Amino acid sequence: MTAPTLAALSAGLKARQYSSVELTRAALARVQRSQPQLNALVTVTAESALAAAAAADQRIAAGTAGPLTGVPMIHKDIFCTAGVRTTCGSRMLENFVSPYDATVTTKLKKAGAVLWGRLNCDEFAMGSSTENSAFGPTGNPWDPTRVPGGSSGGSSAALAAGEAIATLGSDTGGSIRQPAALCGVVGLKPTYGLVSRFGLIAFASSLDQIGPFTRTVEDAAIVLGAIAGHDERDSTSFQAEIPDYRAALTSQRGPWKLGIPKEYFATGLDPEIATAVEKAIAFYQSQGCEIREVSLPHTQYCLDTYYVIATAEASSNLGRYDGIRYGHRSTAAKDAVDIYAHSRAEGFGPEVKRRIILGTYVLSSGYYDAYYLRAQKVRTLIRQDFLNAFRDVDALLTPTSPMPAFKIGEKADPLALYLCDIYTIGVNLAGLPAISVPCGFTKSGLPIGAQLIGQPRKESNLLAIAHAYERAHDWSAQFPNF
Repeated sequence: MTAPTLAALSAGLKARQYSSVELTRAALARVQRSQPQLNALVTVTAESALAAAAAADQRIAAGTAGPLTGVPMIHKDIFCTAGVRTTCGSRMLENFVSPYDATVTTKLKKAGAVLWGRLNCDEFAMGSSTENSAFGPTGNPWDPTRVPGGSSGGSSAALAAGEAIATLGSDTGGSIRQPAALCGVVGLKPTYGLVSRFGLIAFASSLDQIGPFTRTVEDAAIVLGAIAGHDERDSTSFQAEIPDYRAALTSQRGPWKLGIPKEYFATGLDPEIATAVEKAIAFYQSQGCEIREVSLPHTQYCLDTYYVIATAEASSNLGRYDGIRYGHRSTAAKDAVDIYAHSRAEGFGPEVKRRIILGTYVLSSGYYDAYYLRAQKVRTLIRQDFLNAFRDVDALLTPTSPMPAFKIGEKADPLALYLCDIYTIGVNLAGLPAISVPCGFTKSGLPIGAQLIGQPRKESNLLAIAHAYERAHDWSAQFPNF
């Protein structure tokens, strides 16, 4: 079974083969069928979505439609949308209704996209399986007993199941790319600062980045073009001319020089994934690309560095949820101290508490220099490793995840879950763009993803390299029989 792409549906809308209202009703109906098994959505805004779809149909009739006009899309439940509940998968924000739109929300509304729901995720984006949500785990459409990855598991599962044409997620340590790989879709993490984080409820501010989940690389290019660009409300947003990413897919041609980091093919990589990625490498070589082995010597420190920096920033960012100004307020509190203690104990789940405690520890007096400051120095070395490699190659090719989708509840040990991001966290520490594209299936029918890592601000080239592989394979066209 094949699934329609955003580009194809957009063309059909413009040709008046169907209406946006019809597409939106179909998406809503599919969710009703699949939600009991997948639990991909936290909130459905059917009434406002149908109103937006009707408005989109009017734009299409008037000839003022863009490529996203009338296309049903869903957000990860971590982007603020005016008048809509935004929970971050947490009891702490279970009843929070945002008074404003995130910048990405504003841009998609302006583009005419139909936003109609909020997607499940690991609480405050802390996780690799979407099992940490206060609203229950999300299932993988290829096998609902398995995880879809995380933390943006709802975004990948909803897309793979056909509940949406495109979705948005956030990527702090692989939270777009890893679930994209486990669900057999495309997931793009842009260069840090390319897409505004204003209205993204923060986990780790120096690592978080917003990006799309789509069926194809072309669709990812379309969505990126809509959401990228400078935003004065985000101090980390950089000023740069936004190219036509879609046009670059064919205008930028190889052969390219691709680097294969030897550290990413070490012990712990599932043999079936290794084989699939090696076949992707062989494909590029057959197309005249130069394949070079490269070394990223500080890769062994990525995991430790990430979990020092990420938890420290989480501890700081989540300090605002005190039950007084923001978030859940305990009814058991007797005084101001009780309000703070009880509200946070009741509102946060185990994984969030774990990371807050770790982050507070590494920032505490006597440990700041030993842990946090040292981690920041190592982060510089990790970024330099990538920049050194890019002196000789255009992009790096690696596995996205060391393992395919695992059973829900299988990895009870937090450290085992942390290892799921071993191939993705370096990209976030270095602020680089990266994309995961489907590159095969295991013998048991589970998707496999290959990761391409690009040079800073070179999304056009990265997308063109990924597109060249995708055009020669049909992995993205395959659809779970769900």
